[in-house]
Amino acid sequence: MGHRDKVKKLGRTKPHREAMLSNMAMSLFTHRVIKTTDAKAKALKPLVDRLISTAKQDTLHAKRLVARTIKNKEVHKKLFTEIIPQFTDRTSGFSRIIKLGVRRGDGAPISVVELLTEKPAETKDSKGKKEKKSAKPSLSSKETKKAKPDRKDSKVKAKTSVSPRKATAPSTKNK
Repeated sequence: MGHRDKVKKLGRTKPHREAMLSNMAMSLFTHRVIKTTDAKAKALKPLVDRLISTAKQDTLHAKRLVARTIKNKEVHKKLFTEIIPQFTDRTSGFSRIIKLGVRRGDGAPISVVELLTEKPAETKDSKGKKEKKSAKPSLSSKETKKAKPDRKDSKVKAKTSVSPRKATAPSTKNK
């Protein structure tokens, strides 16, 4: 039963739980969408909604209250300059949880928590095409040979190498 359980403990101590939810809130404000377990998502949603409704007051006191949870200065600034202006006409319900299914490894139910904001505009070059991410530098052929030895070569070497024991000739004593 869940009678009189006001806080979902998530199997953690209070400082660990507060730090985890604070980090998750900062990640949500940074990326606008995060993927996590259902229980963590349900614990995070009220915290995020409370932070946003406090930040909408836009006073020094509100900024200090939000700064207790949002420790990163860049995320704190982004919250007040970019995210809060998008919620001026909305009084509540600043985030939502979408259930995805279960995780393959342990079967934990997985959800996505997202802010109900407009997606940031994608950067386009002068021709109107989206910019491509820079490709990872490829290794040269010499570097790949050094990094991964060929299996065939190692088998051939193993067969042709001399064992450390000396071979003994069978005894030729006759009875």
